[in-house]
Amino acid sequence: MSSGPGTDIEAVEAANTGLYEALERGDLEALEERWLDPALDEAQGGEHTADADVSVVHPGWPVLTGRGEVLRSYALIMASTEYIQFFLTDVEISVLGDTALVTCTENILSGGPAEEDGSVGPLVGGLVVATNVFRRAGDGTWKLWAHHGSPVLVDQDDPDESDEESEDGEDTAGGTAFGPA
Repeated sequence: MSSGPGTDIEAVEAANTGLYEALERGDLEALEERWLDPALDEAQGGEHTADADVSVVHPGWPVLTGRGEVLRSYALIMASTEYIQFFLTDVEISVLGDTALVTCTENILSGGPAEEDGSVGPLVGGLVVATNVFRRAGDGTWKLWAHHGSPVLVDQDDPDESDEESEDGEDTAGGTAFGPA
């Protein structure tokens, strides 16, 4: 079903972009369509293997396996996130047969509940390095098989300030922060 590496890479890129767009819109139905459904895939002529079940690792979470658990985790995230936007950088895509690997940095801007006056709540930024593994489904579309997100430690100090002490004698070097969970 492959129509050439360039076409496959473009199709995988579109599938990856669609995943993040569904998350930004808070569209659980669109997100569900992005994930591999082993039972549906087999019915559409895809290869059924024992390891075809999906998995996800959100930053700070344990591994979740199984379509129901994975989709439930996204429903929880969407229900508790008022606003989220992804700026993907360092995107690398490779395709080998019916499997594709996407690595990228998720530059995330998210916000909590709106303020009492209706204005946007506080916004928080963070970095997550992500690996998305796609499989070509029986209908020829690329579906997400696994997602793993790892927070990036961000140095909060200027490089010139390393191993310095503040005026009150407190060590100010080495401060770090995790990306969003």
